Amino acid sequence: MSTFKQSFVESNNLRFHVTEQGEGPLVLLCHGFPETAYAWRHQLSALARAGYRAVAPDMRGFGLSDSPVATERFSSLELVGDLVALVDALGAHDAVIVGSDWGATIAWQAAQLRPDRFRGVVALGVPMMGRAPMAPSGLFPKDVNTWHYTHYFSEVGTAEEEFERDVTMTLLKIYSAASGDAGPRTITMPNPFGLLPRNKGLLDTLPTPEKLPQWLSEEDLDIFAKAFRHSGFQGGLNYYRNLDLNWAQQAAFTGLLIHVPALYLVGENDTGLAMPGMRQIIELMPMLVTDLRGSKIVPRAGHWLSQEAPVEVNAELIEFLAAIYTRE
Repeated sequence: MSTFKQSFVESNNLRFHVTEQGEGPLVLLCHGFPETAYAWRHQLSALARAGYRAVAPDMRGFGLSDSPVATERFSSLELVGDLVALVDALGAHDAVIVGSDWGATIAWQAAQLRPDRFRGVVALGVPMMGRAPMAPSGLFPKDVNTWHYTHYFSEVGTAEEEFERDVTMTLLKIYSAASGDAGPRTITMPNPFGLLPRNKGLLDTLPTPEKLPQWLSEEDLDIFAKAFRHSGFQGGLNYYRNLDLNWAQQAAFTGLLIHVPALYLVGENDTGLAMPGMRQIIELMPMLVTDLRGSKIVPRAGHWLSQEAPVEVNAELIEFLAAIYTRE
């Protein structure tokens, strides 16, 4: 990403590494797990050419950004606070926020809580969902033989030890398993991000790829691996360790709708679509998002939509942004 401007910005009492390009209305690009700002490399230049200031931070706990020690410092509310403060630090009044994976979850909540600062929202992969009837620790399955991957991630130190043994292979396995290259997902097929045997780690359940996904070069993989060798995985895993806290805090916002313009995109082969009830959640989004301007499935793409289908994603983003901003 040497062609882009990279800098450090103080935001919400933390130091964030940001990558940006262009001038104009601010567009914040929020990555997911396990990614960094580099996941938006295809969008930064496209948005800049279209007349926008595109800014992609390494989110709290990732890449070169600060990573607080305490697990509870990774709640959704603190992460939204990071982005509100980042808009200020960048000298803007407001922004359109774009998020993928965990970044999508945070983007939805940012638009829900601070429509004065986030005038539009685009989510990749993760739809807007209402508050679950119970905390995730009770919602996701667990027994003496198996448990959901979120329970595995919640065991402090366990997933870190597995993932940091061989960072490059960890990322290659996860990227490949959730890639569109892996083919269609159905509710009846094994979900690589679902249940795990208690005596195995996540990586033990994923195949070792014979080659890189077609959308990922050796250089790309090396850049991601270098970032995670620097940061480790604890910060990213701490997002999952706050699922119950996030759920408890959401009680205060039950019934609060999102009224800013919104767009939802998901890959046809996204692993999330194999989750029971996910398609119904997507269909019901207009009940929670009153100005949903599109809910689209991108053919053949998987979970890493900004990287797998940059042409389609860029076109959708630019069309969405053009409808929001009035050109002089």
